[in-house]
Amino acid sequence: MDFSGIDLAIHIGVVGFAVGLWVLLRRSRRETQRLRQRLESATGKLQNLQLAFSRFAPDEVVERVIAGGIGDIGERKEVTIIFADLVDFTALSEQVEPTVLVGILNGYFDRMSEAISQHRGYVSTFIGDGILALFGALSPNPWQGNDAVHAALAMRKALASYNRELVERNIPELSIGIGLNRGMGVAGLVGSRDLKEFAFVGRTVNVAARVQDLTRQHSADIIVTAALKESLDPCFQLRALPTTRVKGVAEPLSIYAVDGFAGADEAVG
Repeated sequence: MDFSGIDLAIHIGVVGFAVGLWVLLRRSRRETQRLRQRLESATGKLQNLQLAFSRFAPDEVVERVIAGGIGDIGERKEVTIIFADLVDFTALSEQVEPTVLVGILNGYFDRMSEAISQHRGYVSTFIGDGILALFGALSPNPWQGNDAVHAALAMRKALASYNRELVERNIPELSIGIGLNRGMGVAGLVGSRDLKEFAFVGRTVNVAARVQDLTRQHSADIIVTAALKESLDPCFQLRALPTTRVKGVAEPLSIYAVDGFAGADEAVG
């Protein structure tokens, strides 16, 4: 029997199978490469999204949004507020070049934000030359009041250091007023479909802003309300100021200037 035809057929079949397998492997490699590129691209986009979103919301909120969608995220909490504003900054803004002014503000915001974050605070927003910071808004913090006042004292110290730099550059010193209050409100993502940010909404914020206004009236750079004073370490050096009426609050406010801290080092424990 002649097997040459069968042998040839087998040979052709083997070669065909090998070629087919090679083509399949090539396609598989190309598909794997495409999938890897798509995955890397998606990962990069997600990282960019997280980075962009983290500028408007803390990491804890970003993670919840990624896990469950943006939705309506809000919780009622007791929070301590810092409301800080530069004194007579409008006059300075009319004396210096725009690029110089922006540089001054950025340097100021950097230093104030660092003082706040080092004491477990979260900078919610910048309002012109003002700063709104939250303590206890992200997670329960029984020491939020102490943290906030320590942060205010650190801001005072940081500003003194920054002013020495400004004077060396022939730029007038900056002056700050800081109002602090503690109370209930709603913390969550607020805004439009195009822009949302993490914020705290409630009367507590309004009172902190009013107290900040009183720093000029009483020539005190840091003032706290009685609502906050109740929870503070007695080592804080407080000075009672005249009871004052403010807009939007029915009863006169008992307020206190913060002169310093008589305890150990103010560093975060």
